[in-house]
Amino acid sequence: MISIEIVDWQVAQARISSIRQAVFINEQNVPVELEWDGLDAHCTQLLALSGDEAVGTARMTAAGKVGRMAVLKPWRGQGVGSQLLSKLIVMGREAQLPYVTLDAQVTAIAFYQRFGFRVVSQSFIDAGIEHQTMTLKLD
Repeated sequence: MISIEIVDWQVAQARISSIRQAVFINEQNVPVELEWDGLDAHCTQLLALSGDEAVGTARMTAAGKVGRMAVLKPWRGQGVGSQLLSKLIVMGREAQLPYVTLDAQVTAIAFYQRFGFRVVSQSFIDAGIEHQTMTLKLD
């Protein structure tokens, strides 16, 4: 059973950082200086928990930009990312945002499309990985 919690960056920083270090820096070779962009304290942070174990994370800016969505490898394919994204979409609606946006790794575009996101940009390279901007209009 996975629970998704809104957490304070200052309190949960070590747990969030551990997940992002494993996924982005170690697995995907994102440069450390690009991963830690200084925006975390200004974002709403989510933590996916299995009991006490932190297994996934994501963040969203006040303007509705989703980012840094990461799930530890042993937990992939079990709906953790879907639960994180669903929570972010609900939060966007509650905040009465007109839309939610994200820069998707091209390998994850189909995942986001299942939630109604549409590609709205040409592909571009970010941290050495091909991405496209996607948006979801909120009703």
